[in-house]
Amino acid sequence: MQVKSLIFSLLVFNSFLCFSQGNSIEMFNQQKQQINRNGMLVLGGWSIANVAYSAFAGANATGSKQYFHQMNLIWGGINLGLSTIGFLGSKKKVVANTGQTFRQQSIIEKTFIFNAGLDVAYIVGGLYLKERANNKPMDYDRLKGYGQSIIVQGAALLLFDGIMFAVHTHHGKKLYNQTGLQLAVTGNGIGFVLPL
Repeated sequence: MQVKSLIFSLLVFNSFLCFSQGNSIEMFNQQKQQINRNGMLVLGGWSIANVAYSAFAGANATGSKQYFHQMNLIWGGINLGLSTIGFLGSKKKVVANTGQTFRQQSIIEKTFIFNAGLDVAYIVGGLYLKERANNKPMDYDRLKGYGQSIIVQGAALLLFDGIMFAVHTHHGKKLYNQTGLQLAVTGNGIGFVLPL
């Protein structure tokens, strides 16, 4: 009788652990979605501010400032569209098991690193346009204004993507701590290790 009682207790305890882990994975995913929602609200706010400011200031601008505001309007519109799509996507309920959650966490961190690389490319492109303006007197204002705008937008996006990467990476540590996985260097490369 005691053996049956012990087995039953172990099964109940094991079920409780599985349920508890499932709930914590669900909570982790909900928190990740909230981070994304907040990020998209920040990006959307930046976009709206860009559009509003450049629409107002660009109305009477001349020379390179006219082109600066013109490019800001374009970037603001694109970023507003992307932030809206991202915000709506972050409202969908995520149903993922532990393996899928690890995969999604890795993808989101890599996405923000990739975006940061693009942001650096934008800044370099803006610097190139500003430098090219010096050799193109006929297009000086346009190239200088566009270049300045792209530098500002690239720097703002680099800051945004860097912060989002840091926040998601910090949040991801909860997932690794929860499962006991550790990032380690092995003879075959870098990977996750589950200590026994």
